[in-house]
Amino acid sequence: MRFLLVKNKLSILLSSLGKVTSLVSRTRLRRHGKFRVQRIKRGWVWNQFFVLEEYMGSEPQYVGKLHTDMDNEDNAVKYTLSGEGAGSIFTIDQMTGDIHALVGLDRSEKTYYTLKAQAVSIYTGLPLEPQSEFIIKVQDINDNEPQFPDGPYSASVPEMSPTGTYVTQVTATDADDPTYGNSARIVYSIIHGQPYFSVDPKTGIIRIALANMDREVKGEYQVLLQAKDMGGQLGGLASTTTINITLSDVNDNPPCFAKSIFHLWIPESASFGSAVGQIQAHDLDAGSNAEVNYVIVPGDEGNMFDIVSNSQIQEGVVILKKTLDYETKKSYTFTVEVSNTQLDHRFLHLGPFKDSATVKVNVLDMDEPPVFTKVSYSMDVYEDTPPGTIIGSVTAQDLDASSSAVRYFLEWQMESDCCFDIDTVEGTISTNEYLDRETAVQHNITVTATKVNNPLLYTNVAVAVNVLDVNEFPPELAFPSDTFVCENSRVGQVIQTVSAVDKDLPPVGQRFFFKSPKELRNRNFTVRDFGNNTAGIVSRRKGFQQRLQNVYVLPVVVEDSGYPAQSSTATLTIRVCSCEGVASLLSCSAEAIFLPVGLSTGALLAILLCVALLIALYLGQRRYKEKDTLMTSKEDIRDNVIHYDDEGGGEADTRAFDMSTLRNTHSQVTNVRSPDVHRQTASLIMNNKQRGTDGNAEMVKEFIPKRLEESQQGYVAPPYDSLATYTYEGEGLVAGSLSSIEESWVIDDSGDFSSLGDWGQPFKTLAMEEQSFSQRIGGLIQCFRGQVT
Repeated sequence: MRFLLVKNKLSILLSSLGKVTSLVSRTRLRRHGKFRVQRIKRGWVWNQFFVLEEYMGSEPQYVGKLHTDMDNEDNAVKYTLSGEGAGSIFTIDQMTGDIHALVGLDRSEKTYYTLKAQAVSIYTGLPLEPQSEFIIKVQDINDNEPQFPDGPYSASVPEMSPTGTYVTQVTATDADDPTYGNSARIVYSIIHGQPYFSVDPKTGIIRIALANMDREVKGEYQVLLQAKDMGGQLGGLASTTTINITLSDVNDNPPCFAKSIFHLWIPESASFGSAVGQIQAHDLDAGSNAEVNYVIVPGDEGNMFDIVSNSQIQEGVVILKKTLDYETKKSYTFTVEVSNTQLDHRFLHLGPFKDSATVKVNVLDMDEPPVFTKVSYSMDVYEDTPPGTIIGSVTAQDLDASSSAVRYFLEWQMESDCCFDIDTVEGTISTNEYLDRETAVQHNITVTATKVNNPLLYTNVAVAVNVLDVNEFPPELAFPSDTFVCENSRVGQVIQTVSAVDKDLPPVGQRFFFKSPKELRNRNFTVRDFGNNTAGIVSRRKGFQQRLQNVYVLPVVVEDSGYPAQSSTATLTIRVCSCEGVASLLSCSAEAIFLPVGLSTGALLAILLCVALLIALYLGQRRYKEKDTLMTSKEDIRDNVIHYDDEGGGEADTRAFDMSTLRNTHSQVTNVRSPDVHRQTASLIMNNKQRGTDGNAEMVKEFIPKRLEESQQGYVAPPYDSLATYTYEGEGLVAGSLSSIEESWVIDDSGDFSSLGDWGQPFKTLAMEEQSFSQRIGGLIQCFRGQVT
């Protein structure tokens, strides 16, 4: 079969084609006397080549023939072949253009080959035509059987399904060419598995062929399926696969009891919630379709029991709900009903999916321990009750038919349990010693009751003994030890609210009463009872002045409502404070009287200490000149020191320091060593004059140990704290001297305090007073310096 190759009318002459133009073409162009571009005429004669696969002949298989119209069969044209398989698989006769296949081909490995053919002049070796590309296809033969790549297969379909229900689909593959002949046309058929299943011959879909197949009869089927090519015709290739089909369960079977009556036995001593026994119904279904629920039919004697469904083994466990007593009732009968938890409405027409059975529970007689008349006991007893007092009793009984006698015992678990005793026969509980509610409010003891004829059977009961309170402690005020009152307070103003606490156990509705002592009437403050167990400290006048008196004391009496009533008295310290507005506290110390608002507490304290020191030094020098003892002077310097250190509590303050001891020169304060003390002091001052300031340290070092030794030996003469404190500070301090006299307090000789006037009119007056005070202090210092020199 040979065909003329269609001339390529759209071919374009490229520059490269000019180099490969045949010699004959050039000669023809030159004959016309000029070179011109001429379309090349292509005249290939060739077949659309095919080659059969799996060729088994002894000679190479003929494929086809190449030919060009430039070939005049004068052996002037040579044909060449290149591309896939050229020379190894395919060969060409260079003179005739015949193509042969040298080896057998397999289409499943390669379906076609692409090659290129060229016609070349045998004389010049130049191409006569452009290179042409063609394809050799491998023609299929039926040499591959169908294959099931995923076999064997598994499938599932619900039981009781109707005819035609889809099960699964299987597909076979064939490596032959599906576009050529019937080599790849597959037909399916069932070899084994009928009449239960059928298969579509073209699609391989498997369906139910027999309706109402029951899983409980047969649950698994094996189907042998065949796939055959060539459309199933004789001579086609075939293969088989296995399909395992399982019938899945549906709820088409009701649960049923194996018998109509169940007998159970339980001892009367069984505890609440214990299992009495198990009953079981059978369901032919599987999985969730076999789950059942057990219930006790209301009525009869089923209220004594309950039943719990065990979903794992499909059992019903009978549970005891109440205590049993053989002497009262020996057996119980009730009905149990079982039903499926999940129903399939398609099969309800088959009948009710439930069943019932009778359960009879027989109570077994047991020898039981005694039983107390109460679950627990509670008894009350007042504290400090004499030992041997009966506070209550417990009672237990033997409910068995033997009716044994009962004996009582105390089970000691804690040391406090020994405070009680019990009568072993009567069960009365009494005290062994005095009880204290403040030590233990409640005692928890355990009483044991046993049977005489069987001591191993016993019962325990808890007894709570509550210790009742006796009003033995007075109430106490619960408030701070001091408070404050503003200088501008009003009459009737509440400056402090107080309450009370009591160590006794207060009964319901206990009441505290607050008042001032009748024998100590206070015209400044009073106590007002608010009636809700609180009271207020009320000002009885207005216009308190911190400068005149800065501390007041007020006794407060609080009384409880117990029997007998207890009361206590506490003293409240009330400080007078400078306030801003109604009750906004500014200061409660003495510095608020003198200081401007801008002056700090530390600065004021330094000023006061320096002033006190200068006055003490001046008075001490003066007493030395007069050679008088300290105790004879009414203006004793120690008076001033103590005055600045202790403010006192007024006339009503009995705890203040007694100043009369310091003033009484004939009291027992003066002892044998007192003259020596004064002489040492005088000697110290005289030596100070003689040695000058350089000897101060040595003199003070000698003086301080002696004074410390006398103070530790218990002498009642007041030590000279001011002299020891402000005269010597010690040596070796890395920070240097901290003396406020040497560094911090410097007297301005100019006495210029006019800058205080810039703070306002109140400070102008203060500036004048400070200037006058500075002049007086300056004079004292000059006088002191003159005496020392």
